Amino acid sequence: MTTYETVTVPPTGKHTSTIIFFHGLGESGSIWSELLKNLRKPNTKIICPSAPKIPLTLNKGFSLPAWFDVSTLNEDAPENESEILRAVDNVHALLDEELAKTRLPPKKLLLGGFSQGGALALYAALTYHRPLAGLVILSCWIPLHRTFPDAATNNTNIPIFQCHGTEDPVIPYVWGTRTSEIIKEFATKSQFTSYEGLLHRTNEKELADVKTFIHKTLT
Repeated sequence: MTTYETVTVPPTGKHTSTIIFFHGLGESGSIWSELLKNLRKPNTKIICPSAPKIPLTLNKGFSLPAWFDVSTLNEDAPENESEILRAVDNVHALLDEELAKTRLPPKKLLLGGFSQGGALALYAALTYHRPLAGLVILSCWIPLHRTFPDAATNNTNIPIFQCHGTEDPVIPYVWGTRTSEIIKEFATKSQFTSYEGLLHRTNEKELADVKTFIHKTLT
């Protein structure tokens, strides 16, 4: 089991909820912890793990912070199932640890991620054995998509907020919409929002929408 290094932003009020958010390829937890700090309520703690550096096939074998190996970023790419599932197990362990440490109810934990981190958060949420508050996923795809809807063993009725830029050159918008269609086959409260002209990044409009979702979900 890999223990991720994490950036933690403590709540400024009484701790009543936690957001755990996973970054994209080549990033670190510090980037998103700074962004999320401005989107949360005072009683929400933020945990942003940092991925270990691993040799990445997409990067010609050179090491990059990544949650699991990726060869190409398209719908029909072969996927490293064992690495993905190992990363998912690590997320589940992180969730278990946070619940044991804080005694919070699972429905006070919000999971999220950007790009590869969003893919990981999505799969982890749908296979976690406790009911979470919700899921926010940005510019991502659904990993091991051929195994769904059977792989979705839990959290199919939690709010899922999926965002994607129409001009994303890394994870194409069409793959975002396809992911949305797959999710809607088994999830009852999924919402897909498009951002006109947005590349593989976030912007003020998207962050404002994420803030609204967080405040509504972690009441």
